[in-house]
Amino acid sequence: MSTNPDISLSSYDEGQGSKFIRKAKETPFVPIGMAGFAAIVAYGLYKLKSRGNTKMSLHLIHMRVAAQGFVVGAMTLGMGYSMYKEYWAKPKP
Repeated sequence: MSTNPDISLSSYDEGQGSKFIRKAKETPFVPIGMAGFAAIVAYGLYKLKSRGNTKMSLHLIHMRVAAQGFVVGAMTLGMGYSMYKEYWAKPKP
């Protein structure tokens, strides 16, 4: 079994930044979901001090559900978008 050193895979040649940009162009709702998750978590941490007499565990559960809901919604929209591009928006031959 011989290996050819001249063969290089393009995924190994690109850096993390360019790989993330390429993936974001292929599936634009993934970075939106990640950003929304981070925003909800940051908002939850910011509001942690002024939660009133609400229990800490209840506040954390609400923030977790909101963050998960945003990510699942972004994934659903992304799947719908990719299905639209693949099946309906494709030009007919």
